[in-house]
Amino acid sequence: MRLRHFILSLVMVSAVGCTNVDTESTDKMTIGVVSYGDSEVSLEQYQRFQAYLAEQTKIAFELEFAYNELQAVQHIDSGNWSLIFAPPGLAVIAGKQGYSQLFTLDDADKSEHSLIVVPEDSPIETLTDLTFQTVGMGKPGSAAGYYLPLYNLYGLTLEEVQFAPTPQTLLSWLEDGTVDAGAISEKEFEEYRGQFEDTPFRVLYQSKRNIPSGVVLLGVVERAQGEFVQRVMQEAPSNITSDAKYIPTAPLPNYRDMVKVVERIKPLEEQVRQVPAVLTLEHLAAEDAQAVDQEAQETDAADPIEAAE
Repeated sequence: MRLRHFILSLVMVSAVGCTNVDTESTDKMTIGVVSYGDSEVSLEQYQRFQAYLAEQTKIAFELEFAYNELQAVQHIDSGNWSLIFAPPGLAVIAGKQGYSQLFTLDDADKSEHSLIVVPEDSPIETLTDLTFQTVGMGKPGSAAGYYLPLYNLYGLTLEEVQFAPTPQTLLSWLEDGTVDAGAISEKEFEEYRGQFEDTPFRVLYQSKRNIPSGVVLLGVVERAQGEFVQRVMQEAPSNITSDAKYIPTAPLPNYRDMVKVVERIKPLEEQVRQVPAVLTLEHLAAEDAQAVDQEAQETDAADPIEAAE
């Protein structure tokens, strides 16, 4: 690796006031994207951005796709991804691994919620009716498909939780009766429900929390290199940023509430995988239960399920 040469080049350029930065480097960086199996679309969307970064930085950028959040979490935990186009749930996890936010993804102006949906003819009318029913969720790492639904369903005992690898799979499980209800993002529900015209769906519950925008994150790299990559992305032509769907000028999202959601769900994760899945804090430390109770008082104490949201 010629990282030292890269750093010295930047220092020398700054010293002489030259505007042309010698960025020659043999470093490799990997761009991670969650594509839900639609890799061809993702490849077309990001390859011009990939080529632009490689040309401007002289770093070999590679694209790597994960087909669900769980695969993405594995890449994040192992440090395989240098640059991540992350939905909010993954962004929280990556932040705990030392990744830093660079830019907001272009869904910043869209109101996004977590939904729990059922077939139109389902007898289920309230969240309480899901007691001892099978619920489909997204993979750990998904804000709308995993973290918020568990918050919303806190206090219930489910027959089982099934984890769908993609939103399409979740809706197909609802169609064939594999699950009685399913958790999905508002955006994905509108995008994929048309593929199941023979099975109309009904929204059983919409989370009251807005899901913040996704972000582009940078892994742990040498400071000068990270700043240079950020500047190149900042100065990218509009057609490049449009392809990659990030907004260089938008303010970064506030993940404070999402971090709280993830932290509250962590103690429940072992129970979620049990049959039946008891979504209570009975077996947790007293201070954890008190923390959730305190948050309930600060949100909506009139509804014990929504209070955990």
